[in-house]
Amino acid sequence: QVQLVESGGGLVQAGGSLRLSCAASVPSSSINVMGWYRQAPGKQRELAAQIISPGVTYYADSVKGRFTISRDNAKNTVYLQMKSLKPEDTAVYYCYVRPRGSPSGAWGQGTQVTVSS
Repeated sequence: QVQLVESGGGLVQAGGSLRLSCAASVPSSSINVMGWYRQAPGKQRELAAQIISPGVTYYADSVKGRFTISRDNAKNTVYLQMKSLKPEDTAVYYCYVRPRGSPSGAWGQGTQVTVSS
């Protein structure tokens, strides 16, 4: 079973930046999809960005141009670089990983991102 450890959330002012990290307990070579979802209070969880092996990326329209997803295969880690943060980016961010050949994936514990105006 894949274990995920997230880090990097926190409180930042609008216009600021944060970088989230998510380290997986299995080799990156065994992972097909790595992504970040977010859930704001009172809202459904939504996909923010994902990267599909070998490097195809997808971004929600709301974060396009401000967020960058990347993966370091040597460290089995996926990152989410967030710039020009807005108060509406405030949410709990969850890492998601789906191994190759698996119909379902694993979730991280979530990390809070709060953007103040």
